[in-house]
Amino acid sequence: MVRELVAQSTPVNTSVLALVELHCVFHRRMREGRLSAQGVRQLAAEFSEHLENGVWKLLPVPERLLRQTASLVVAAPADCFLRSADAIHLTTAHDLGEREIWTTDRHMLASAPLFGLRGRQL
Repeated sequence: MVRELVAQSTPVNTSVLALVELHCVFHRRMREGRLSAQGVRQLAAEFSEHLENGVWKLLPVPERLLRQTASLVVAAPADCFLRSADAIHLTTAHDLGEREIWTTDRHMLASAPLFGLRGRQL
């Protein structure tokens, strides 16, 4: 499903934070025994190739965006489970004028409306 969505949405706009986050996901999968070290290297190479081919567009995180993120976080209700990287991704999407964000992360899905976005489950 993810590959189909990416193919329909090229380029996929995301914060430059995704560069590190995705590699951390690959590493976590290896730690959990779901991927081998070779599998991690293969996925990392594929992602790097996708970056070179323009499948993903990594957007900078300027101070202006971080300040905007901080303001949105302060305004969030107390029961909102919001991680810093998720908040930056959500603010980036909002700042781009996106209407929705696709993720497997339940906390990010629940927080999306606070950023004016519709959360879509992958």
